[in-house]
Amino acid sequence: MMSRVVRHLREGLRNVLRNGWMTFASVSAVTVTLAVLGFSLILAMNAQQMSKYVTKQVLVQAYLQPNASEQTGEQLAGQIRAMSDVGSVQVISKAEGMQQLKQDIGPQYQDILAQYKTSPLPVQLVIKAKDPNRTLQVANEVRHVQGIAQVQDGQPYVKPLFKTLNILRDIGLVFVIALLVTSMFLISNTIRITIFSRRREIEIMKLVGAANWFIRWPFIVEGMLIGAFGSIVPLAILGYGYQVVYNRIHDLPFIMSIDLVSSGTLFIKMAVVLVGIGILLGIWGGVMSVRKFLRV
Repeated sequence: MMSRVVRHLREGLRNVLRNGWMTFASVSAVTVTLAVLGFSLILAMNAQQMSKYVTKQVLVQAYLQPNASEQTGEQLAGQIRAMSDVGSVQVISKAEGMQQLKQDIGPQYQDILAQYKTSPLPVQLVIKAKDPNRTLQVANEVRHVQGIAQVQDGQPYVKPLFKTLNILRDIGLVFVIALLVTSMFLISNTIRITIFSRRREIEIMKLVGAANWFIRWPFIVEGMLIGAFGSIVPLAILGYGYQVVYNRIHDLPFIMSIDLVSSGTLFIKMAVVLVGIGILLGIWGGVMSVRKFLRV
């Protein structure tokens, strides 16, 4: 059994080396196709990552009555935490709110704030929903809590934001699936053309009594090797190129907060997808192409 596997692997590798130009053409076609697919995957994964990052930043801010104490804030926070859609509640005291305001506004207004002996700001609750898409529902429930004076939920921009992100996600998913199907046919046809040029070889082996699977296995190995070689090149180029771009973007101080997929994580995911697709389509192309010539 083992000797047969070794023989088929050896024959497949020998076919790849013997038909150098056809192999080069097939590997080049697979490389270009998977490079386009890999580039689309990079865009899709980062779009999804940024979508998750943006949705996590959507918060509900609830303000208590100006005379309410921090103890009242803690009690209301406990009541809100018990709601089924609420993920977390942070209590911002009057002093913490004042300190945060000083950091947010420019230095030209520091003198105005210095006139206040005590903080005039109310206790604030910062609420995050378990599911960002339920943020507005959580805000409506918080409005009915006794003791809450005002709620800011960002409704004018939250709905358009989620709608836009959902549209972008759907477009990216459709584009990747369409490209995946296109890649499947391109790679399969390329391998078919390679095997078609050697149809006489298959017919002769069949006429001398060779079993179908004896003929088929070297071509399957050949297709698998073409798919693997064709996926390694775009994987290396895209992986290195993304790492360079990733490092340069994070060196720019004004966009450090952009949450891109890390180069290591992206390389692993892309390796699984590209090498897996290359090998599977190579095997499939080999099986489907040889089957036609076995009917002698």
